[in-house]
Amino acid sequence: MAELLTIGELSARSGVAPSALRFYEKLGLIHSTRTSGNQRRYERTELRRVSFIRISAQVGIPLETIKEALASLPANRTPTRADWARLSRKWRVHLDEQIALLERLRDTLTDCIGCGCLSLTHCWLANPGDRLSARGPGPVILASSPSPPDL
Repeated sequence: MAELLTIGELSARSGVAPSALRFYEKLGLIHSTRTSGNQRRYERTELRRVSFIRISAQVGIPLETIKEALASLPANRTPTRADWARLSRKWRVHLDEQIALLERLRDTLTDCIGCGCLSLTHCWLANPGDRLSARGPGPVILASSPSPPDL
C-alpha cells in the first residue's frame, strides 16, 4: 500500500496551508481518504495536483478552469508526463494571452504612473484617446460610481 500523507504533511511538503487544502478538497480539486478517526489521508500523487493548482492559480487561472483540467486527468493512475503535456497544450493560448496582457501593462504602466495627471486625459490604461473628457474635468473615474465606466 502506498504511503499516505496527513494534511499537515501535505501542507508542509506543498507549501499550501491546511485550510486551503480543505478548500481544494471541498471543491473536488484534490481527494483524500479518511481514517477510522475521520482524519484525512492523501496519496502522495496529490502533491502533483496541489502543485499544479498552486502555480495555475498564481498565473490567474480560475479554480473552476483548474478543476476542469484536473478532471481530464486519469483518476485510476498517477498522471504521466504525456497526460500533463496534453493538459498544458490546451492552456497554451490562454497563457500566451495572459503574457501579452502583462507585457502591455508593464510597457504602459510607467507612462500612466509617471504622468501624474489627475484628469487622466492621457492615460493609456483608464482613458484611451481621452474618451472621458466629455464627462467633465478632474478624476471622473474616481469620482464616479464604484463600478468602472464604459469606455
